[in-house]
Amino acid sequence: MPRPRFLDFVAIAVCTLAWGTTWFAITFQLGSVDPVVSLVYRFALATLLLVGWCRLRDLTLRLTVAQHLAACGVGLFTFTIDYAFIYLAEQRISSAVVAVMFATLALVNLAVFRLVFAQRAPLRAWAAAALGTAGVAILSWSEILSAQLSERARSGIGMAFIAVLSAAVGNVFARRGETAGASVAALTTWSIVYGTLLLSLYALATGRPWIFESSFAYVASLVYLAVIGSVVAFLFYYGLARRRGYATAAYVAALTPAVAMVMSSLFEGKTWSVMAVSGLALVLLGQWLLLRARRA
Repeated sequence: MPRPRFLDFVAIAVCTLAWGTTWFAITFQLGSVDPVVSLVYRFALATLLLVGWCRLRDLTLRLTVAQHLAACGVGLFTFTIDYAFIYLAEQRISSAVVAVMFATLALVNLAVFRLVFAQRAPLRAWAAAALGTAGVAILSWSEILSAQLSERARSGIGMAFIAVLSAAVGNVFARRGETAGASVAALTTWSIVYGTLLLSLYALATGRPWIFESSFAYVASLVYLAVIGSVVAFLFYYGLARRRGYATAAYVAALTPAVAMVMSSLFEGKTWSVMAVSGLALVLLGQWLLLRARRA
């Protein structure tokens, strides 16, 4: 297998496994510590790790003004608005429903890039994104039916939608950082730095309590989310986006619910129905179509 294609499959596998397991890890963060404060802890740790990794690899962290503006945009929309609303949504609705909504990211991403950059993605990319959305909906149909659409649940769905839209806008700024010549490592590091600062300012302005939970579950999940869900996953994600396009990278959001269901099977005794298996097949078919499409 040619090296670029091999790297694509590795990146897809790493991001899918990382973010597919973080849906479960996030539930251990939703306790006594405010979600926004937990995000500050997570991204602050991720920043230290990224800076250390760049120093170890002798990678420059210098950016131009245009590159800093792009990193600030990623930090605002991806690491501040997107993640804050994910955590808040999971306080109101199940992680499965949030995952279903995030499966639409590939479609939303195609639409946003069409509006902002006038990019004409191939029809195969649109079909693949639609298959992924439909597949995840079928995959998690039982969770959707069991969700009680109370006022609190509806607000959670609204927050999840804002998170999806913010993630797509964050990809726009990541694309601008790419065209400005910023490296993946430097852009990712500074984006998380800006996200941490913005989240900290928001927590201070809204009077969030700065407490820390010392339980093993909270600390272990925090480290896992910082190392695997932030540092490792985003380095692979932005590398994949530059090689294959942001449509292919965003499709990872349709693959992660399958991993989330496997986690549920292992730790919560969930069983797989014929409908769930059929949904998974559609998701995988969509990924196959997207990988065969030209760079979107």
